[in-house]
Amino acid sequence: MANVIIQQPPTVSTLAVQSNQWHTGICDCFDDCDVCCFAFWCFPFFACRTASDFGECFCLPLVDNTLCYGVSLPPISLAMRAAVRNRYGIEGSLMSDCMYTAFCNTCSWCQMAREIKRRKATITVINSQSTVISAPPVVVSPPPPVIVPQPTVIAPPTPVVVPQPTVFAPQPTVVTSTQSAIVATQIR
Repeated sequence: MANVIIQQPPTVSTLAVQSNQWHTGICDCFDDCDVCCFAFWCFPFFACRTASDFGECFCLPLVDNTLCYGVSLPPISLAMRAAVRNRYGIEGSLMSDCMYTAFCNTCSWCQMAREIKRRKATITVINSQSTVISAPPVVVSPPPPVIVPQPTVIAPPTPVVVPQPTVFAPQPTVVTSTQSAIVATQIR
């Protein structure tokens, strides 16, 4: 007798309880090497992707690079950092946001990207207990054979052609009187 699992346990997706602190520090760039490398090698695209992941316009960080070139305090970076802190309830102040964006803007964007990535992730909990039900054995007999009559095919009669025998009868020879006189002289 075999045990059969009838129903798999359901999966439950829940959000983890979040703290009111940044999960990583401003200098913890190597906690997520993908984020660090992307920011180091292609910062404008990295900033645009991070803004998009946060739900803002994809091109918003480009304003920092075009209109605010040479300004020591990039306004879009400052606004993004304050918005991330506000949305996730992270403790901090506008003064600390100004300091981080002015002196270590790339590290600030990396910290925001790591935080957005971590806060968006959901935790999937899988119940490891399974329900085992023993089922009685089932005997299956083969189905009875089905006899189906075959259709009868009747072909139309084909005409039989019987060749007629050819009868060759000897033709009577007609002998004329001159021929008979010649034949009679030859016989003698």
